[in-house]
Amino acid sequence: MTTSSSQSLPRSLARLWPFVKPAMPRVIAGLCAAMLATAASLAIPLLLQWVVDGPLTSGNRQALVWATLGVLALGIAEAAFIFLRRTLVLRPMTEVEFEIRQSFYERLQRLSVSFHDRWQSGQLLSRMMQDIGRIRRWLTFGAIMLFVNLLTMLAGIALLFRWHWALGVVFFLCSLPIWIVGYRFEQKYGTLSRTSQDQAGDLATSVEESVHGIRVLKAFGRGGHALGQFRLKAESLRGTEMRKAREVGVMWFAYDMVPAMALGLCLLTGIVLVSLDHITVGELFAFFALAAALRWPMNSLGFLFSFMIDARTSVDRVFEVFDTEIEIADPPSPRTADHSRGELAFRNVSFRFQDARSGERDLVDGLDLVLRPGETMALVGATGSGKTTLTTLPTRLYDVTGGAVELDGVDVRELKLEDLRRHIGIAFEEPILFSASVRENVLLGREDLEPGSPEAERVLREALEVAQAGFAYELPEGVDTPVSEEGLSLSGGQRQRLALARVVAAAPSVLVLDDPLSALDVDTEAMVEQALRRVLATTTALIVAHRPSTVAMADRVAVLRDGRVVEVGTHSELLKSSEHYRFLFSTLEEGVDS
Repeated sequence: MTTSSSQSLPRSLARLWPFVKPAMPRVIAGLCAAMLATAASLAIPLLLQWVVDGPLTSGNRQALVWATLGVLALGIAEAAFIFLRRTLVLRPMTEVEFEIRQSFYERLQRLSVSFHDRWQSGQLLSRMMQDIGRIRRWLTFGAIMLFVNLLTMLAGIALLFRWHWALGVVFFLCSLPIWIVGYRFEQKYGTLSRTSQDQAGDLATSVEESVHGIRVLKAFGRGGHALGQFRLKAESLRGTEMRKAREVGVMWFAYDMVPAMALGLCLLTGIVLVSLDHITVGELFAFFALAAALRWPMNSLGFLFSFMIDARTSVDRVFEVFDTEIEIADPPSPRTADHSRGELAFRNVSFRFQDARSGERDLVDGLDLVLRPGETMALVGATGSGKTTLTTLPTRLYDVTGGAVELDGVDVRELKLEDLRRHIGIAFEEPILFSASVRENVLLGREDLEPGSPEAERVLREALEVAQAGFAYELPEGVDTPVSEEGLSLSGGQRQRLALARVVAAAPSVLVLDDPLSALDVDTEAMVEQALRRVLATTTALIVAHRPSTVAMADRVAVLRDGRVVEVGTHSELLKSSEHYRFLFSTLEEGVDS
């Protein structure tokens, strides 16, 4: 996902103000320390002028000693103020980084599933880690140094006019090309910087996909193909970085050459002025001491400008996520109701994805279905009929595009998301586990339980028992055994059973199960279903069925066809009355046999 920002550089960077504002007292103190360091460095040439025209010319050794100590004191003062500036600025800026990263992660959690469908995870990861880190480094070092060095240059050039206007004019005119080069650099480097950071995000996505899909790549012997794709993206990034380096090189050449030319022209001008007795040797010496002190601030502008542009690009990339509209959020005035009954109703529900083509049929198209409290409804349909899509609507993973989903007579869009998702639990066909212990994964939805309490242990034990996941106690550290990333250290059946235990432990009033037993063998599935019946006896459940045994658990069966419920009845009723259902059921049996 790549977009470009049309905002100016100052406006882009100004967006950081809400995060930086609490740190401003220490930042201002740091700037004051930096200005005092600048004042100390600029005072040294003035002292040297007095030394050359006074004690050095007259041979006053005592005055020379005091002058030497004065220069040493100014140098120590400059170093001390620089240290103070870093001390004052570093800690608050790490706190700013923390707040930006925290807000970014919170935003990712609040954004809808459709946002995550569109965006590559590598792009989000690079924004979270690299871009926010770059912003912190610029705030801590780049912004401060740019301000200080510009101030030093302005103050230094003003002081250059102190000795003779001709010297100041020559130096000032020679510095003008630096600003022209800087403006041109900002125009070209900004585009290259954005391209580079987007390509880095694409590269991160390639690495993530290869790591997650390593079993597939190895099984099909496609490691070389993946490497080739990675190489293409890496070469594109390298090419962009080389173009960036060329632009920086041209700028550094100008920033190195211009001050050298300025010093040469000033030297010729100064020699003429000394010969005409318009200035003293001490004044000329002080002029060049100050000009030399300005050499680093002038040379550093190239690096600091490129740093600032990189930071601006990072700000734009981070705020692209902050600016994304939260499509699924709490209503302005949420309704409160008792949802303990667990009636789930689909009223003329329609749904289509945002990127669906014009004229394309809705995935869910005018669907009506009511699940009575405590009823278990099996959902049966051919591939592409809309079964999985339907299961995402009750918890508002996606919002309906027409009609309404109701929980106990209340439109789910009128409820707080936290309240809604506490009452409706969902288990997906593809189980996702987190890099945490088995205990933490199973009790993920029970924030109300104190970790390690007798009640938490009881809920954990019962949930694992229902899911026939007693194997968790036999792991090396029992239920405290860490689960690897996405649970890949466990078998598919083990992951599904833990995911089922998680939704059972949440104790919702409505269960939505998208074929959660597909990876289990027949014997284990039978044991899970027998235990699950106890839960379903008091819980409303909508189960996507791909096996006859799953259908057998249901009180009624809904037949889905082209996004609509075409028939509802008991299994025996539908076998008698529906030819389409008999066909679907025969395919379920064939799937078991195969």
